Amino acid sequence: MKLICIGRNYAAHAAELNNKVPKKPLIFMKPASALASSSQIPYPDFTNDLHYELEVLLFISKEAKNVSLEDAPNYYDHIGLGIDFTARDVQQKCKEKGHPWERAKSFDNSAIIGQRMDKEKFDLENLKFSLLLNDKEVQSGNTKDLIFDFNVLIQEVSKYFTLNVGDIIFTGTPAGVGPVKPGDRLQASLEEELYLNLTIIQ
Repeated sequence: MKLICIGRNYAAHAAELNNKVPKKPLIFMKPASALASSSQIPYPDFTNDLHYELEVLLFISKEAKNVSLEDAPNYYDHIGLGIDFTARDVQQKCKEKGHPWERAKSFDNSAIIGQRMDKEKFDLENLKFSLLLNDKEVQSGNTKDLIFDFNVLIQEVSKYFTLNVGDIIFTGTPAGVGPVKPGDRLQASLEEELYLNLTIIQ
């Protein structure tokens, strides 16, 4: 299993980090070992600036390679919510040196996912999702604001990588990303229903 992540897929998020809006999907990956097995996320000892990034997930349901835009919906049956954790200070140092981001994005426990949900229950082009940090809303997104929609992402990713059953695509985060510290609680909701509840620990 692999985790395929999309960066800067909401214009407001790109702006808050002073990044340009990409002309093609910005793709990076996390190994399976990045996936947290517990709702208690340990704060890494190599960063002082751990950030949350809430994202809608696509769960790949059959092998995909060079998928057309029209066929893309047939390659996933379920969606979900997940958080991509980023060591922002480490990422900044990588960027300054022109180095890849893996140290900042792909470390153990840098991804957590909630339960799978049948995509047929939702309007995928108008999907509201949000994140609370210690009961205060910090992120609020809607898939209508995606720069590259789900079908474009599957088409683009499958040009370069074979998508296998069980792979997960993190489709990008809206504006509002920010830091967490040990003791913080994060709660993610889709259409105002809670689907992910976790705590940052020392």
